[in-house]
Amino acid sequence: MTVREMQDEIMRLKKEKDFCILAHAYMSQDIVEVADYVSDSFALSKQATQVPQKNVLMCGVKFMAETVKILAPDKTVYVSNDEATCPMAHQMDVQLLKQMKEMYPDYAVVAYINTTAELKTLCDVCVTSSAAEKIIRNLDNENILFIPDCNLGDYISKRIPEKNIKLVQGGCPTHVRMSAKDVEKAKAKHPNAEVLVHPECVPAVVAMADYVGSTTGIMEYAKASDKKEFIIGTENSIVEHLQYDCPDKKFYPLSKDCVCHNMKLTTLTDILDCLKGEGGKEITLSEEVMVEAKRSIDKMLELG
Repeated sequence: MTVREMQDEIMRLKKEKDFCILAHAYMSQDIVEVADYVSDSFALSKQATQVPQKNVLMCGVKFMAETVKILAPDKTVYVSNDEATCPMAHQMDVQLLKQMKEMYPDYAVVAYINTTAELKTLCDVCVTSSAAEKIIRNLDNENILFIPDCNLGDYISKRIPEKNIKLVQGGCPTHVRMSAKDVEKAKAKHPNAEVLVHPECVPAVVAMADYVGSTTGIMEYAKASDKKEFIIGTENSIVEHLQYDCPDKKFYPLSKDCVCHNMKLTTLTDILDCLKGEGGKEITLSEEVMVEAKRSIDKMLELG
């Protein structure tokens, strides 16, 4: 089958079998084109609660599909490729977090949304990269245990110095591949380009950026700007999507190595197989996990 033929069959089957397809912005363009909604992970999860379809297919990584299930427990939720997991989401386990809570009993546990459902059950509040600063500012607690991304945590701690934010060693293996030298090289090659980076990047890269924000924030900034050239410091799929969305502008990857191999596992064939009942993986969580994990997400919505 050609790409177009496969896309047409996916479009037919998703209507026939009552599926809504959610695609994270790091998916490839051919997948984005068959999705009903494309955005950051949490925005997609919220969207899932509003869609009429009874089945939801998340094209992303497993923790994203878990969040969909937590927020929309009445839906049958699938992840397109069961091998697609976020390494950062598994950098801490339940036992380690329990030990840390015992060590720091007067600290509020703030979890980046990029964590497993089980970890969320032990957290006081979740945050996204775009809302982390606002949520932590609104927390009554002065002492914060931020898990698991120390780079995002470092960025937030500098924005809110009045809070005592303790960081746990961890981070996104994709974003940490970019270095200050990469920024220097890219700026030397494209001197008129602005540097837009994700706060999951290391502090040295963040310090050299013209704009720091979430994936969606980066895309919205580039689209709205009157500038014509941009160096993109996040997963390289965003460079491709912006090239399609803004053909009158130029976009360059900060590093050719900023590729999330887990995101790239999902293919059009995976989506087609799932719709045919021959692939994908249904997400199942216990009632206890869903209730306890949702508590930290509800707190995020309350504060952010």
